[in-house]
Amino acid sequence: MSHSVTITRTTTSTTNTSYIVLNTGYLKSFPGLLKLFQLLIGAAVVGIIAWYYNRTSVWFSGNPDLFHFLMATTFMIGTFCLLLSCLTSLSTGGIISKTIYELIYHSVAAILLLASSLNFIIALSDSRFKGYHHYDAYMAAAVMGLVNCVLYFISAFLAHRSYRGI
Repeated sequence: MSHSVTITRTTTSTTNTSYIVLNTGYLKSFPGLLKLFQLLIGAAVVGIIAWYYNRTSVWFSGNPDLFHFLMATTFMIGTFCLLLSCLTSLSTGGIISKTIYELIYHSVAAILLLASSLNFIIALSDSRFKGYHHYDAYMAAAVMGLVNCVLYFISAFLAHRSYRGI
């Protein structure tokens, strides 16, 4: 039985005063760029909702703004941890992509972000809230949540291919 082996060269940078090795080559890979964009879009969504969030004026029943805020925060933190582990270890990026963890994580993130974004957009599209003073910012956060959802679906697809060895 023959096996094919792929050798990938990564670029690392070290400093003389630190023992931390940064795998900067991971950010040049497609999964690395996806994680970086997921993190940046997640941070933007969290920032927008946190800036305009006001619990004293409850204007939704069921609080879809809070649900979207919690989902965006949860997966922003999880993606940050994944990205940080892949950047600070030379072997993590290649090993973790071959496990079922990334497939499950990205699939759950995509599904929950899709649910929270659609829930938020549907609530915002109600004609009673068109004149709400945070409408545009909240709609931007909901649409960015959908974009992030697509990025997580792409990551889940890549994780599935990597897990299956395709």
